[in-house]
Amino acid sequence: MYLYKCSFRDTNYMFRTEIPPAKARFNVDLNTGILSMGSCFANDMGQRLSAHKFRAITNPGGILFNPLSLFQFIETSVKDLTPPSSTFLEHEGIHMNHLFHSEVYGSTKEAIDERITEVKKQVKEAIEKADLIILTFGTAWVYELKAGNILVANCHKVPQSHFEKRLLSVDEIVSRFTRIREMIEEFNPGARFLLTVSPVRHVKDTMPLNNVSKSVLRLACHQIREQFEEVDYFPSYELMLDDLRDYRFYKKDMLHPNEQAIDYIWQKFTISFFSSVAQAFTWEWSKLRAAMQHKAFHPTSAGHQKFLKDLILKVQNLSDRVDVSKELSDLKSQLI
Repeated sequence: MYLYKCSFRDTNYMFRTEIPPAKARFNVDLNTGILSMGSCFANDMGQRLSAHKFRAITNPGGILFNPLSLFQFIETSVKDLTPPSSTFLEHEGIHMNHLFHSEVYGSTKEAIDERITEVKKQVKEAIEKADLIILTFGTAWVYELKAGNILVANCHKVPQSHFEKRLLSVDEIVSRFTRIREMIEEFNPGARFLLTVSPVRHVKDTMPLNNVSKSVLRLACHQIREQFEEVDYFPSYELMLDDLRDYRFYKKDMLHPNEQAIDYIWQKFTISFFSSVAQAFTWEWSKLRAAMQHKAFHPTSAGHQKFLKDLILKVQNLSDRVDVSKELSDLKSQLI
């Protein structure tokens, strides 16, 4: 029987279009201070950075979906501005503010004032220490309070009749980023920025209008990167939509990337932006994390106890590079 032999590297037999790693303008290392802010995808990447022992802070004030609210939040924090009184609201005994995510709340007006002050301080300190600020844009559709024409970060389930919905322009996003960049440069001149467009689809806007929104965000990122050398772009949106390009990489809602997709995007991120030392450490730490998550059928057996002791030694060998005190404590607690 004749077997036809072919190489899957032959472009005639490729079944997907892989996006090659971009040549980054800067590298991320273990000592790089990172602040990741923006949409829920900023949480996904920030959590992976922290899990792999990078010095990362993620969305200290909660998720912010549109770039102007994100920029407004940064400016409010850095300049210690007081939100307008019209942005405060109370619902069923919970006090919130339209300029902040719903996780910023209080049982009284005084309580939410204290919480806002605390969050602003956290953000300002994080920006002052950050070597890299990652900004993930989710949507270009925004809502403005009719009372005062104030752009809000969160409607907090207030009826839509209180708001005007509109689409941000590319120029708006670029000009506001320019202002924020100049403001940050005054007290942290070494800070670099990494922009990305969230691959999460906002179907409440309808699929056609979601694509319009993502197009605005992508063009704004392109123009910003072209304008500033200290800004780079990571194609998380393109990796999801043009590389993976299959519903098996989505969660059940068919909107959010699943764990497999996020892992793939994370791998692409490490290849593009991590230094060779950081890549090697990430690979080593990933194997150790997998070993630490192993659930033994017989935890008191001699074999598993030896496995734990060997694992403790491997983790201890990294203690001069990263803080592994929690991991060592957890492992040692399993010894008999």
